Amino acid sequence: MVLFITIFIVSCNGTGDKTNTEKQKNYTISYKNIEKRGKLIAVTNYNSTDYFIYKGNPMGFQKELLQELATSLNLALEIKVNNNLEDCFRGLYDGRYDIIAIGLTTTKERKDSVNFTQPISTTKQVLVQRKPEGWQKMKKKQLDTMLIKKPFELINKSIYVEKGSSFKSRLKNLSEEIGGFINIIEPDYLSVEELIAKVSNSEIDYTISDDHVAMVNSTYFDNLDISTEISLEQNLAWALRKGEDTLLNNVNKWLQNFTKSKKYASLYIKYYKNKRSTNRNMKGYFAGIDGEISQYDDIIKVYSSEINWDWRLLASLIYQESRFNNSSRSWAGAFGLMQLMPNTADRFGIDSLASANANIQAGVRYIKWLEKQLSDIKDSTEKSKFVLAAYNVGLGHVLDARRLAEKNGKNPNVWTDNVDYYLLNKSKPKFYLDPVVKYGYCRGSETYKYVSQICTRFNHYKNLVDSIEGK
Repeated sequence: MVLFITIFIVSCNGTGDKTNTEKQKNYTISYKNIEKRGKLIAVTNYNSTDYFIYKGNPMGFQKELLQELATSLNLALEIKVNNNLEDCFRGLYDGRYDIIAIGLTTTKERKDSVNFTQPISTTKQVLVQRKPEGWQKMKKKQLDTMLIKKPFELINKSIYVEKGSSFKSRLKNLSEEIGGFINIIEPDYLSVEELIAKVSNSEIDYTISDDHVAMVNSTYFDNLDISTEISLEQNLAWALRKGEDTLLNNVNKWLQNFTKSKKYASLYIKYYKNKRSTNRNMKGYFAGIDGEISQYDDIIKVYSSEINWDWRLLASLIYQESRFNNSSRSWAGAFGLMQLMPNTADRFGIDSLASANANIQAGVRYIKWLEKQLSDIKDSTEKSKFVLAAYNVGLGHVLDARRLAEKNGKNPNVWTDNVDYYLLNKSKPKFYLDPVVKYGYCRGSETYKYVSQICTRFNHYKNLVDSIEGK
């Protein structure tokens, strides 16, 4: 299957609903035209569930569904990325897209202008709010008294929602139901996930999300509460243009079978139910009284010398990846002590049955390869930070961040307060839509924390464990 990825720079200055409907009526394309074209054109969001790149591997719930659909229709798949929901609808109306492959709430207002497919899943809308300071030490009853638990408590509160989403209409209806004013704010260019991050970081107090998206993000931000529901169960579906009934019928026929399959259930669990491995805590500092960090210290010391690393830095990386568990397997399919993705592992000659020794050897060979790609960074301490980042998120995103740093007058060979800033912010359109960026959206905050946590733990290891061998 051919997968085309195109990122469009879009304008937020759109037309009204009436104009969009008129455009839609004037634009038609038959299913025969799609078959003649030989490909299905779908638009989805670039985020941590719909479509993203993990360790260089394209993944995502919507991406995998679309691939299954395109295969069943005997069509190639062209995925376009657009995180502006209003422009996604405009693109459907004007013929840029055949399908909006996002979990869209099937509202009555939207049904007037688009055809919805059969439900892909169901959801409830929930309030995303920040837990109070010291929540870790509170009992549930005490914590509940400090959180909004009932909708009427939202009166006179300011709630930020994604522009163009169904959350605004739900809050307006809720305001009528509870008989009080709710201040609804729709900032430009901020997705649901970005708003959730702002709640966690104390930049805003509240936002609204579908519960499955909120659940995934709560694994990244443990200071969030997502337990307060503000809607009944709602259907989520894809959207197609009015008049394209043959495509709609074909998609619905496929969905009717696929959503009942074990493969669909497996995909849903993979992306929405599994705990994400990025939410690492800061344990792992305390070595045994014999000065060992792990049972693999001797192996780590041997292979760390091949890359001229302090073995304790490599040990910190391995702890971050697998907690020294060679049987570990991530939600995304990475395995072993070094948590290599299958395509990377195959490149270096191992599989999931490899011994701890072989897994570390392959991981070190991958690190050596990354170092060669970053050979223009001469300072070894700085280079190791870039390598750690590339190991986590993929080399392409790190190279993008370096190009952004250089373009904006920062040092592309220095991590802290230079390149790290641009990777940290690479989830924002201002950065990932910059012409120098080749690999698009990246949830850089996770890699930013990844590098920081490994280096911090490494410093603790240096305090607690003598080097003995190696550097």
